[in-house]
Amino acid sequence: MKLLVLNGPNLNMLGIREPDIYGNETYADLVHMVEDYARERGIEVECYQSNHEGALVDKIQQAYFDGVDGIVFNPGAYTHTSIALMDALKAVRIPCVEVHISEISSREDFRQWSYIRPVCKSSIAGHGLAGYIDAIDILLSE
Repeated sequence: MKLLVLNGPNLNMLGIREPDIYGNETYADLVHMVEDYARERGIEVECYQSNHEGALVDKIQQAYFDGVDGIVFNPGAYTHTSIALMDALKAVRIPCVEVHISEISSREDFRQWSYIRPVCKSSIAGHGLAGYIDAIDILLSE
């Protein structure tokens, strides 16, 4: 199995940005956790983060040509704004699980809508970094 773990804007600032919401673990900690978990299960995984919407669209499209079997996607703030990311996921038809570190349903009003969720097989929010492991497990259960 081949997975892409995709992270949107500001996730590179984990451990620095609002630790009361996102925790003290860094983006490097997240990548190590995901890579270790995947390695133990014989899964090929690529972790990618960008603050740029177009780069994320390009990565989703490239996943199709690279034979990726599943995408774990934390779109960050693009969750609430990006039709382009939704359309990219629809185009490639690769199973995707949306992940949010915080419980977005209990945050600001503008965070209540996800353009990504309707094209995902599942959505996980509020589990911290462990939500990424939950998402991988969902994709493995296919």
